[in-house]
Amino acid sequence: MHFIKLRKIWYAISIAVILPGLISLMLQGLNLGIDFTGGNLLEVRFAEPVPVEKVRQVVAAQGLEVSRGIQKSGATDYIIRTRHLTQDESDKLIAALSKLGKSTVLRNESVGPTIGRELTTKAILALLIASVLMVIYITIRFEFKQGIAAIIALLHDTLVVTGIFSLFRIEVDSAFVAALLTIIGYSINDTIVIFDRIRENMLTRKKGESLEDVVNASLWQTLTRSINTVLTVVFVLVALYFLGGSTIRNFVLAMLIGVVSGAYSSIFNASPLWVDFKLMEKRAKVKEARA
Repeated sequence: MHFIKLRKIWYAISIAVILPGLISLMLQGLNLGIDFTGGNLLEVRFAEPVPVEKVRQVVAAQGLEVSRGIQKSGATDYIIRTRHLTQDESDKLIAALSKLGKSTVLRNESVGPTIGRELTTKAILALLIASVLMVIYITIRFEFKQGIAAIIALLHDTLVVTGIFSLFRIEVDSAFVAALLTIIGYSINDTIVIFDRIRENMLTRKKGESLEDVVNASLWQTLTRSINTVLTVVFVLVALYFLGGSTIRNFVLAMLIGVVSGAYSSIFNASPLWVDFKLMEKRAKVKEARA
């Protein structure tokens, strides 16, 4: 199979995956959690260990949807995140929890959306800074067009993850931001390996060998490594998703989607895009020469 000659198919698949998510993002946005919208944060310490299922049942009985908002901290402590509660609702929740055993309220505070706005701003700033630094690094080590192709591939991964979370109304919290940043780091690493092999093959390029053939050969040479790497990560993430508990499930899901998307974009988007950029540059030079 010639990856580069089939690049329009890979682009079409990417667009088909991203487009529904983009429409969902425009129409309904993301399902933001307490970290972004604000709410109440209650930290309780029990005298004896209490199963998380019982804590969840008590909270649910109060009419509070916090299936992912209960986090065990240590052997006997629980952090419970809910929507904004009135004083009466807060008192009733504390009283209900005390029926599970002797308990002490360590913290009961309201979290404002200001933190969410600050988190969003810093996350976007971090992405921009990281993107600029990556373009500079790739330009120095390889060339500017490869840097642009790599950033477009990273944008692809970000849109895939956020689009799916928006489409299926999966809650987004601060861990989601951490997942996105981790995905970007993972994806760019795979892309750099492929670009490095392309550079090596360009130095030993045979006379008359087309750019498409050189890049295609480079992709085949790194394909086994890319697949093995992504599979080992996927195995761990799948195990974490089913066995790691509900608190980290959405974080792991974002990582799982992003890792698979990152492997796809590194192979099927980044290098083919660079080929298109080089061919566009070549056509532009031909036109200038003719003029």
